[in-house]
Amino acid sequence: MKKLRIIGFVLLLSTKLSAQNWDIDITKGINPDNPNSAFWKGMSTSVSVVAVAVPATYFTMGLVRKQPELKHKSYEMVGAFLIETALTQGLKYSINRMRPAEKYPDEIHPYKDLHGKSMPSGHTALAFATATSLSLNNGKWYVIVPAYLWAAGVGYSRMYLGAHYFSDVMVGAAVGVASGFASHYIFHKWIYKEKPNQSSRSVGL
Repeated sequence: MKKLRIIGFVLLLSTKLSAQNWDIDITKGINPDNPNSAFWKGMSTSVSVVAVAVPATYFTMGLVRKQPELKHKSYEMVGAFLIETALTQGLKYSINRMRPAEKYPDEIHPYKDLHGKSMPSGHTALAFATATSLSLNNGKWYVIVPAYLWAAGVGYSRMYLGAHYFSDVMVGAAVGVASGFASHYIFHKWIYKEKPNQSSRSVGL
């Protein structure tokens, strides 16, 4: 739970810092005049595919191999998604922040018409929730490193595409990591009655 308190502090600090000029300056430095890169667009849209494909793969392999531990991992990942969604939507409407392209129409160039609440970045939160949940349930460096690099890429893409401020992405990442840890703790401590260190990491894909 200490990790969750640290993440909460980062969330609070990032929210307060979002009012600073450096926030929009960093965002402008990443967002080009014409954000039409197919790679970054693909990175941004990949989050919904990966977030569904990863738990679905674990669940399917659990059925095929008749290993309930793999199915438990899929449930935990879905739990992380549900926690992340609740936190993200709650923060979006509590903070009620305009998107950067709406507030700075002459300085931020979005890849398409964007509306809705800006903080935190939902794409980034979902990516980091997926990466965290996957990492906690695997523990192998060759899974953890690519997972977080992909999540960071999703966050960068949201700034490149003019959809979010830098601080939106940072808060989204914190929400995602917190959601992954929370789901892991809830499932292993309360549902499976295990200690978090006794997770089903030993059963991997």
